[in-house]
Amino acid sequence: MYNRIINLIGNDNFAKLANCKILLVGIGGVGSFAFECLIRSGFNDITVYDGDVIEDSNMNRQLVANLKTIGMYKGDVAKKRAENINEKIKIQIFNEYLNEEKINKLNIDFNYIIDACDDVLVKVSLYKFAEKNNIKIISAMGVGNRVDASKIKISRLDKTSNDPLAKKLRKLVKDNQIKMKIPVVCSDEIPIKKGEVNSMITSPSIAGILMVDYIINDLILY
Repeated sequence: MYNRIINLIGNDNFAKLANCKILLVGIGGVGSFAFECLIRSGFNDITVYDGDVIEDSNMNRQLVANLKTIGMYKGDVAKKRAENINEKIKIQIFNEYLNEEKINKLNIDFNYIIDACDDVLVKVSLYKFAEKNNIKIISAMGVGNRVDASKIKISRLDKTSNDPLAKKLRKLVKDNQIKMKIPVVCSDEIPIKKGEVNSMITSPSIAGILMVDYIINDLILY
């Protein structure tokens, strides 16, 4: 099923993807597209943390959401979706939210963390965990209240602009004396409104795809 990928990047590079252990935190608008890209790109060992159940409001942007999955845990639906694509894939689902205490008890054998959650304190705890255990991480910044997906890009937390979430995180990173340079997916677009966060499928989906694209290129090119 992955022949066209192997033909493109070679067996050795494909093995790097297949053997990479991924921790995905959050499987909503951004995370569900990241998850889909991981599955279809040949990643074979994925652990997911998300305590959310699917709601009607998820229908406009999350791959796990449809009329038959409302009320189900997002992680459970994602696992079934993955196994319908690759029945041999290794998926671990934890239908729970992470906090600092739980993060500190995680296994340290992950090669990459994809932070697709929207909890500021969890993000900072993931940064600390990644730095302490020498695990690579990529983090999603704010893509809600934006409509121009062409403004989404890979950058670094200290290089972002027009992003209120990133501004909060920069301060917390400094306060917690985190030294690592944190790669992020972010938007240069000024949010079109404040308060309640709204979104379309375009920006979250592009953000999730770019996160996995970053990991793939990091694994096979560097």
